[in-house]
Amino acid sequence: MSLRPVRIYGDPVLRQRAHEVDAFDDTLRQLVADMQETMHAHRGVGLAANQVGVLQRVLVADVPVDEPSHVELVLVNPVLSERSGSENGEEGCLSIPGLYDEVRRPTRLRVRARDALGQPLDFVAEGYVARVIEHEVDHLEGRLFVDRLSMLKRQFLRRQLDALARGELPEGHPPPAVPGGAI
Repeated sequence: MSLRPVRIYGDPVLRQRAHEVDAFDDTLRQLVADMQETMHAHRGVGLAANQVGVLQRVLVADVPVDEPSHVELVLVNPVLSERSGSENGEEGCLSIPGLYDEVRRPTRLRVRARDALGQPLDFVAEGYVARVIEHEVDHLEGRLFVDRLSMLKRQFLRRQLDALARGELPEGHPPPAVPGGAI
């Protein structure tokens, strides 16, 4: 396993749609292990492959549900459907350090995917787990949480986003390859 650098807002890979995975091999399992290590090192709860520069439809998550319980997930080629309910909740992103805002997301959704061995998964996610999964699937589609904010809110954040795109990290935030992040 190795820690991979997290791509920061402005990096073009974050705006590209990730490709379907068709080989469930040691290379994929190494990517998953590296992503899990990187996510934990940055104290995140989810990470999509394009956040570490890999355009494959892979995400990992380690979502706290009830202390000390966690839901750990590896989703390959995830497809979301049957969304229901909605609520606002604060989100941040390892690729957009220092910015947090309220985002409206479904409270329940159905997830179909494969695990790192290629075995099919089909389950319903609710609450914070659903929020994290949809946030990471957005990444795989080339969308960021700030894209879900109103035009006015995005204009308000423009200076901070432009600074990130220029490589200027917020004060108190370490460089991307060093632990210290959000979702």
